[in-house]
Amino acid sequence: MRIQRIAGRVREEMSELLVYQIQDPRLLGVSVTDVQIDRELAFADIYVSAVEGQERAKDVIEALQHAGSFIRHYLAEKVQLRSFPKLRFFWDPTPERADRMEKLFAQLHQSDGADLEMQDEEGEQEDEE
Repeated sequence: MRIQRIAGRVREEMSELLVYQIQDPRLLGVSVTDVQIDRELAFADIYVSAVEGQERAKDVIEALQHAGSFIRHYLAEKVQLRSFPKLRFFWDPTPERADRMEKLFAQLHQSDGADLEMQDEEGEQEDEE
């Protein structure tokens, strides 16, 4: 439970940092999707995503790694721990997958609607005969 609270706090502070503190243009529009911290508080895995998707992944991760020591220092000041975990950054494809799934559902819904219209038209034609 304590680890989850710490991870939640790190996520909040990391999100604020990305919006208000870091000036790197490669990190514009990047959001923190998840933070996972191991039981020993040795590593904090930070998962990020961007609206533009996978094509920005490499640049975003490189920018975060470049700013890693600054980010860790900032987070250590905001989240008081005896020893702050080392940061590892990962790309999270989940938002892209969710967007793709929503588009597929929308297409299915549209095609179902078209099928129903065709069935209605066929039924009307049979009634006329």
